[in-house]
Amino acid sequence: LSQSQEIMRMFFNGRYILLLMGLFSVYTGLIYNDCFSKSVNLFGSGWNVSAMYGAAHAPSERKKMVLWNDSVVRHNRVLQLDPSIPGVFRGPYPLGIDPIWNLATNRLTFLNSFKMKMSVILGIIHMTFGVILGIFNHLHFRKKFNIYLVSIPELLFMLCIFGHLIFMIVYKWLLYSAETSRVAPSILIEFINMFLFPTSETNGLYPGQEHVQRLLLVVTALSVPVLFLGKPLFLLWLHNGRSCFGVSRSGYTLVRKDSEEEVSLLGSQDIEEGNHQMEDGCREVTCEEFNFGEILMTQVIHSIEYCLGCISNTASYLRLWALSLAHAQLSDVLWAMLMRVGLRVDTTYGVLLLLPVIALFAVLTIFILLIMEGLSAFLHAIRLHWVEFQNKFYVGAGTKFVPFSFRLLSSKFSDDMA
Repeated sequence: LSQSQEIMRMFFNGRYILLLMGLFSVYTGLIYNDCFSKSVNLFGSGWNVSAMYGAAHAPSERKKMVLWNDSVVRHNRVLQLDPSIPGVFRGPYPLGIDPIWNLATNRLTFLNSFKMKMSVILGIIHMTFGVILGIFNHLHFRKKFNIYLVSIPELLFMLCIFGHLIFMIVYKWLLYSAETSRVAPSILIEFINMFLFPTSETNGLYPGQEHVQRLLLVVTALSVPVLFLGKPLFLLWLHNGRSCFGVSRSGYTLVRKDSEEEVSLLGSQDIEEGNHQMEDGCREVTCEEFNFGEILMTQVIHSIEYCLGCISNTASYLRLWALSLAHAQLSDVLWAMLMRVGLRVDTTYGVLLLLPVIALFAVLTIFILLIMEGLSAFLHAIRLHWVEFQNKFYVGAGTKFVPFSFRLLSSKFSDDMA
């Protein structure tokens, strides 16, 4: 009884997370247009099959087109729609994937490419948001120099490489349609050529792409030494300009005793803020405690971890694509092995067979698709938040994290009153 109550308490405490997971699952289901491996035709498909028949066009136009007739339809297992023929493709689907892709033989190839690009886009936006949150940390702790010497170079490094990748993906989606898809350049080849500087002329996505990419690489290369050496040299310059510093800060707890960064900063910031009065219990820090080598090594390790992490963390977001692929294929198997079998039986025994089939389909869908797959996706999402996202701004440097709680808030007020 106590164990069951504990499990229910866990679900109750995480009710808002479960609600948000459900809402975002509905959103991604609309984007991918996939509900139990079936597409929902809300707005009408943008593809017209009847336009592929010869009777729909004038005799003069038929000679230039590869059209269908009755013999072609009867003797071919696979038929291909040609978007260059007028009337076949009437425009993109308003929201998400066109439902006709659920009938296509190359559905998996197309959706894999789309989901992989969406995973990279969401991952880069997520990590960029984490770096921006670090700026608010520096403002809160009154370390504005970290914004110019750490956060801005990190943003430039991220956006000049992977931000340009997002731009190329979205630009290709907008520029090329189904009719011109055969001549569209590969995003992967263009991204690799950005670093290899090929001698042969490439088509590119837009005019002047080679010059833009070289400019972005120059900015990336310049941001790396600033990220490695900017903060240690600035602290050394501050240290050489003063002899000793008094440590007095309001609203900030010194985590590591005699931190070299605090030694170099606290005195200068108190002077800039007009805080000349030393608080009670303020301790004096001697000049010998400033260790430039330790600051340099810490910053170099952080910079190497960030630069390599930008690549590995971006690739780690591809787990979203893998989870979506596994979920879609599992739902497809449940539909093909159960529901389709029950629906294809003749009317005499179909109703009797369909009842246990629907019951089995519902049980397997709830336990396998919703519970097991939902838990798996939840664990992967938590991992992405904890590793890829939070390492951009969170530093566990000795201060115990206390989550917000009304119970702790009431006890804090009672302690203050006492």
